[in-house]
Amino acid sequence: MIRDTILNQLKLTGELSLLTKDFFRGIVTKPVYFGRIMEQMIRIGNESVPITLTIGTVTGLLMTLQFGYGLAKFGGTLYVPAIVSLSLFRELAPIFTSLIFAGRIGSSISAEIGAMNVTQQIDAIRALGTSPIRVLVVPKVLASVISLPLLATLAAVMGVLGGMAIAYIEFGMPTGFYINKVLATIKFSDVFGSMFKCAIFGLVVGILGCYRGFQTKEGTRGVGNAATWVVVHSSTIILISDFFLSKLLILLFG
Repeated sequence: MIRDTILNQLKLTGELSLLTKDFFRGIVTKPVYFGRIMEQMIRIGNESVPITLTIGTVTGLLMTLQFGYGLAKFGGTLYVPAIVSLSLFRELAPIFTSLIFAGRIGSSISAEIGAMNVTQQIDAIRALGTSPIRVLVVPKVLASVISLPLLATLAAVMGVLGGMAIAYIEFGMPTGFYINKVLATIKFSDVFGSMFKCAIFGLVVGILGCYRGFQTKEGTRGVGNAATWVVVHSSTIILISDFFLSKLLILLFG
């Protein structure tokens, strides 16, 4: 059983690597379907904005409230803007946004491609002489890679604004002081690091969603199983890889 598990994991890794290679090849070679890429960016990016705003704002509100009252016992309320903004940009906004993205977009990609697979629409695309990689994979994965970093940055900004509101209402902290502290704390490397990690996470979600969609069988039941598989595996990879990416960014930028 252990031998079969290892072989299955090696097979999965190899197939994902090949799909990733085909994706990058599809980007740098013609034809590239820009219309489909823009369509996917609107679908993946714009339609994810409401949940992103909610995540960012609520996270900022809760963090400021908890840290504010916790640090107030030691006279450290003035450090709240720095702690909240740094936590949001470096870790919380990228992680929370990516996990929600995996649940919403990853499952959607796998379900859509899975449904096309079981109804033989992908075979029809091949019969027409068109590559499913260029028509389906490249637009969806590229849109994920571009959209997720922007969504995470939006979540972080909303979290900072939510924290500013709570700091003013609960602790009487002037908004000007709060903003100055945030601007003095957040550096370009923090924003770049957040977007870099999210670009990797977007690639993971997109590739896993497309791969599982192409592997879907057993009709509608298989489509549901594929969506669940993508959410679980994407979330696991995001959480594990976040540690190593954070360590890498610390070594590079401190």
